[in-house]
Amino acid sequence: MDKNLNLLLEALLPEGILYYFELTDASQTEAEISIYLEEKNIAPAEHQHKKLHAKDFLPPVAVQDFPIRRKKVTLFVKRRRWEVVGTNEIVTRDWEIVKKGTRMTMEFAAFLKGLLR
Repeated sequence: MDKNLNLLLEALLPEGILYYFELTDASQTEAEISIYLEEKNIAPAEHQHKKLHAKDFLPPVAVQDFPIRRKKVTLFVKRRRWEVVGTNEIVTRDWEIVKKGTRMTMEFAAFLKGLLR
């Protein structure tokens, strides 16, 4: 991604989100900015000892973020699912582990908490 665009995205999005998610689309109306994010294909740490295959995504979750230029901002977040090869077990990243096990801002922790609702 272009360095300047990446700096701008890091300033506008919850801190740390670009580590786990990538921007796939964005749109705006007179009243709202919609930002679409998909979880990257980075295997969850708690399942790294298993052979995983990226399966698909869970339905998107809409999360309200801070307004930008007096416009409502909605993040549409698609979390990834993985299949354990050989057992067909489906796993997802445990965001409670991520939140407790990493150093992140309160803002990003609150964002992750919104995903779990």
